[in-house]
This record gives sequence, C-alpha cells and structure tokens, in this order.
Amino acid sequence: MALRALTQRWVAEHLPPRSPRAHKGTFGRVLVVAGSTEYAGAALLTGLGAARTGAGLVCLATAESVGARLLGAVPELTGMLLPEEAPGLVAPPGWRRLASEAPRYDALAVGPGLGHAPSTQRRTRSFLADLKVPAVVDADGLNALSEARAWWRSLPFAGVLTPHPGEFARLSGQPRAAGALAEDDDARAAAAGEAAIRWGQTLVLKGARSLVATPDGEILRSDVATPALATAGSGDVLAGCIAAFLAAGCDPVTAAGCGVAVHGAAGLLAEERIGRAGVIARDIAALLPEAMEQLRGGPA
Repeated sequence: MALRALTQRWVAEHLPPRSPRAHKGTFGRVLVVAGSTEYAGAALLTGLGAARTGAGLVCLATAESVGARLLGAVPELTGMLLPEEAPGLVAPPGWRRLASEAPRYDALAVGPGLGHAPSTQRRTRSFLADLKVPAVVDADGLNALSEARAWWRSLPFAGVLTPHPGEFARLSGQPRAAGALAEDDDARAAAAGEAAIRWGQTLVLKGARSLVATPDGEILRSDVATPALATAGSGDVLAGCIAAFLAAGCDPVTAAGCGVAVHGAAGLLAEERIGRAGVIARDIAALLPEAMEQLRGGPA
C-alpha cells in the first residue's frame, strides 16, 4: 500500500472549479438522510456542511416531527418530511419515498443521527442496498451496516465511508480494537488500507491525522491534528462536506480527500480565532468557504 501526504498542492489541483457563469445546478444537489428525535441537530449540521462547501441545493430528508423542528432554522436548506410510525421514526412509506426520490439527487449523505432503533437500522440497510447514487455513509448508517455479516457485498454504489475508530472497529468485526486504532498511526494506516481494499469503498478513518484509504491500495494522510475538531457534530459537518464534493462531480477519492482537507483547514482556522476549547460544529461549518479559498491559493 502506498502512503502519501494529503498536501495543499493535491487539494488545489483537485478542488472542483467555480465558474463565474455557473448556476446552482452546476454544483449539484445533495440529499441528507439523517436525524431523529434525540439527534435532530445531526441532520442540520450535515446540511450546513454541504451548503457551506458549495452544493447548489441541499435537502434534509427526515421524519415529519424532526423536520418540523429544523426547517426554517437555516432557511437555505429545503426539506423532505417523511411520514413516521412513531415520533422521529420514519415509517415504511417514508423509506419508499426516499428510494423513489434519491435518483433526483447527485449525491447523498446517509446516517448522521438516524438513531439505533432496530427497524431504522434494518430499513437503512435495505435502502443502501438499492441505492445507485454516490453516497457518504456516516454514523448510524455505518452502525446499521455493521449489524449485517459481509455488509460490504450489498453496497451497489461507489461511495465514501466515514467511521471514527469505534465505528471502524465495529465494521471490521473487532470492537475491542478501537483504542489501539485511535493511538497508533501506523496501525490505523494498515487497517484502513486493508479494509478499503476488502470492502471496495473509499474509506475515511477519522481522528487526528485522518486517513483516506482507496480500494486501489492508496492512502492519503492529513497532517491536521487539532482539538478544535474534537466536538459533537464535527463529523456530521465533514459528511456534508464530502457529499457536496460528490455532488459537484468529484469521484469518491477526490471528494474524500478534498473534504478531509477543507474540514481540517476550517478546524485550524477555528483554533486560531476561537481557541482549542469551545469551538462548536457550526463554527467549523461557517469557516469552510474560507478554508477552501485558502487551499486553492496557498503555497504547496
């Protein structure tokens, strides 16, 4: 496996162009499948991450009662309110609507804050097994997959999986390995590289010096390690960021690399301006546009 640095030059060469003559359709449509009664904010933060990264349109697909709380908080985000069988729990007709509407979008972000209800996990797996649109699978989407044996064989799309060490250990069937993966950079790189090849998906193993591992055996390693990113909702923002790059036409490896780099640069800006403690996920999302411009024009 080839390990190389995720450099500013790489990012500058791979960020999608922003033509002055473009319109919102140029930059893609993102559907965010996320949120539950306990984790409504996860959907909002994922949508913010996608919007602040430049997606032309972002739609939050979530249960009716959850969407009623969210819509209007960020008026630029649209909504797809799904019928529910209990408060915050999407009913089967809602999942059928998702399946029929998904092809209208250029990319999806699936999983943040969906919750741990067995019915939701089962329906999430079924939805992903039929999905043909590029997608980022994060958080409870990953937890849902980890409950099935050989789950990677059921994914028909080329996408990006974004686990933290605990989620990665569950996906790998080795839940006790989470601690070692969080501390040993070499072990993390080896494990991520092997998993990406085995699963046939681009993998982002989150944490200090996040890794992007590809199905071809290449690993890109970020050099960003800042406690400013260690805050609730930071990963949701990253999922939205990567989804926006997918929607803009980037392949999964490019979307993952650009997403990790831009998210990391925003974290460094937040640390510089706010501090190492007290940064919240909305601060990171707000700094994504500036981080992109910095990466486009700075030195290698």
